[in-house]
Amino acid sequence: MTTLFGRRVMLRPLAVADFSAWQEVRRRNAEWLTRWEPARAAQAPDPVNDRQAFAARCGARDRERQIGNGFGFGLFVTGDFAGEINVNNVVRGAFQSAHVGYWIDEKQAGNSYTSEAVVVLCRYIFEQVGLHRLQISIIPRNTNSHRVVEKLGFRSEGVAERYLEINGVWEDHVRYAVTAEEWTVRRDELLAEWIGD
Repeated sequence: MTTLFGRRVMLRPLAVADFSAWQEVRRRNAEWLTRWEPARAAQAPDPVNDRQAFAARCGARDRERQIGNGFGFGLFVTGDFAGEINVNNVVRGAFQSAHVGYWIDEKQAGNSYTSEAVVVLCRYIFEQVGLHRLQISIIPRNTNSHRVVEKLGFRSEGVAERYLEINGVWEDHVRYAVTAEEWTVRRDELLAEWIGD
């Protein structure tokens, strides 16, 4: 199992044993999170309320990791589950790119844990997985999520109109990106500031 460490955060794949902690955080943060997430299909099982659906979700993430088209991690602070950070839609070939998504428990927001997790993830993706580009797409009004990437100085590539379906609505997103070349230039600065390496 891949476990990644920052100064204050740990990232590791979620397992069925994490269900109770994940469920508690998701239930408590339902209003905080669902306004920024795709709507769940009516017929789809709900992993928040169904342990088997959560187990299937963990299994799907394991398969993605094995074939290299996705890398999902639970975000832990002082050993407690606090959120998730995921690399999705990995495309190899000439593109060598993927999308990053994240969320955090409202109780933990404002402590820069997510920015730290993004740096930990970048080091892994660029230096071990070997991708060339990561993109983070954020709804313009999601100021908390914008602060995550602004603290890191990631490059804005503009607004993609009606880019993703979020909570039943096609929403515009500001696209931020970082490439392997940018990571190489800024690596030591980012690690010193966020990880302590």
